[in-house]
Amino acid sequence: MKRYKHCIIALVILTVSTVLGCAHVQKNDVVFQTSTINALLKGIYDGDVSYGELKSNGDFGLGTFNALDGEMIGLEGTFYQIKVDGVAYPVKDSMKTPFAVVTFFAPDKTVALDTTNNYTQLKTYLDGLLPSRNIFYAIKIEGKFKYIKTRSVPGQNKPYPPLVEVVKEQAFFEFQDIAGTIVGFRSPDYVQGINVPGYHMHFITKDKKAGGHLLECRIQNVTVEIDNIHNLFMALPHGGEFYNVDLAQDKKRELETVEKGTPHTGIEKLPIGGHP
Repeated sequence: MKRYKHCIIALVILTVSTVLGCAHVQKNDVVFQTSTINALLKGIYDGDVSYGELKSNGDFGLGTFNALDGEMIGLEGTFYQIKVDGVAYPVKDSMKTPFAVVTFFAPDKTVALDTTNNYTQLKTYLDGLLPSRNIFYAIKIEGKFKYIKTRSVPGQNKPYPPLVEVVKEQAFFEFQDIAGTIVGFRSPDYVQGINVPGYHMHFITKDKKAGGHLLECRIQNVTVEIDNIHNLFMALPHGGEFYNVDLAQDKKRELETVEKGTPHTGIEKLPIGGHP
């Protein structure tokens, strides 16, 4: 915990007043991130931040687990692990993450949305609600969905393969007429290599039994809440493989493959707690 008490060294996007001597920043106006997305793409799947530590930096978010063992979703202070069976398991404070993004969710805008035909249409609609493309947003979408498609990935063994190879083993899950919550972030394009530019979202069912990384959705009747965020705090790994990996390579195409899922690979199956 000591490393979080100092002025931010890794990367900080802050107002001028904050840059001057670690001025006070409201805790609900900070994206707290562990490691970088390019490190994850390169197979750096072991981190040194525990979920107990993560909770002190946010009650809402997404990410993964050491050894890449499933998808994480954080909602209202509780964290869940969506494993490759599609089931949502409670997360122990002692578990660690190689990549996670969290914040203390405090919405600045709330709107009702009746319907969208697909994920692309949803993202276009959300873009129309945002005052700028150059800051960060935490987004919660809660209600009923006509259709949801998610995925998760299995835990890996060392030597870890790159993420683009792991997603060939991903499992897909489909839900119809399901109630639940989408948790996600929209990051500016200039964070390429650091975070996921644009939208990155995970889903969990209302009963908190299933979910995963969001690939597709059709909305029926939901409430959209948007939290405008102006600060980014990165906690980089202390040593290990992260110190030696080459993070200068352009991984844009690999990231697109990972985020969208590869339609001709993986296993289609319905998770426990889902509805066909």
